[in-house]
Amino acid sequence: MQIPVIGYVTTFAGDTSTLIAGVRGALLRFADTPIDSTARACDVEGIPAKRRVTRHRWHASQTWVRCKRRVAPFQAVCCGLSLAFSLFWSVAPAAAQGKLDAEYSATLLGIPVGKGTWHIDIHDDKFSATLSGGTSKLVKLFTGGSGSGASQGQVVNGTLIPTNYRSSITTSKKTEEVHVTLTNGDVKEFGIVPESPVDPARIPVTDAHRHHVLDPMTAAIIRVPGTGEVLTPDACHTTASVFDGRMRYDLKLEFKRMETVKAAKGYRGPVVVCAIYFVPVAGYIPDRPTIKYLAAQRNIEIALAPIAGTRTLAPFWMAGPTPLGQAKLEATSFVAQP
Repeated sequence: MQIPVIGYVTTFAGDTSTLIAGVRGALLRFADTPIDSTARACDVEGIPAKRRVTRHRWHASQTWVRCKRRVAPFQAVCCGLSLAFSLFWSVAPAAAQGKLDAEYSATLLGIPVGKGTWHIDIHDDKFSATLSGGTSKLVKLFTGGSGSGASQGQVVNGTLIPTNYRSSITTSKKTEEVHVTLTNGDVKEFGIVPESPVDPARIPVTDAHRHHVLDPMTAAIIRVPGTGEVLTPDACHTTASVFDGRMRYDLKLEFKRMETVKAAKGYRGPVVVCAIYFVPVAGYIPDRPTIKYLAAQRNIEIALAPIAGTRTLAPFWMAGPTPLGQAKLEATSFVAQP
């Protein structure tokens, strides 16, 4: 959920495509684009492995959730559109407890390219979320990849306030580790190993860009304000500001319609379908084809289902176009318990 979220098995230079998981996103960050192209599109120029920024007070009572999911550009069935699964956010006070155990399948043109799992545990005063995923056996015949991510933090007046985020993505060429530490919505410290190369064409990420943000995992958990029904058009009226350790981007949601879904195991019932718009802010190269492609998309959608016992929604499916055809990330198991 870096939620991503949609699988990209595409190539701008004729490379072999790869699907990786990780939700920088927003959920599972399955990237079916060439890993090298994706990395170049998403990396932030010359950021030290560790860096500190000034702490600013941020009151949990405020709706600081302007989130964004690094639906990390194509590095995601989430990087791009995680850049993308990450994605979905909106924080509002609501004391409740709930747990979600979900399994997802990623497809391209209906062909399975990857799988992933997502576990969310929300308590009155704390929360945690973990995910993992990898390419299917078919894709592994050409190139393989796997990823994992985790986020944890506090729950204050019903608001999710992340404190730590980590992700790891492994391909046939390298393993990349990302970590972000936050305090009251501000990035306190972060690092990427190996470090990204310096590129003067990148729009730099400043200290100001790292204030009032969410990590990709937390951004993929949407809290609906109020005391009424959670599955309404209002659930899509939100924007998330996300910092994934490399990029700062916004994820904007817009209501599309209501649908009914049925998982092979667990949830069956209504979902609210939202359009997702990726808006890059900093840490990217404007001329990159993947960035341009993602930012121009107006047909990426996500369906949100409720987590029992809370006013929280999580992605049930996410779908959108790729240069090679329609990609989709969908829950095969969605078991929520209060």
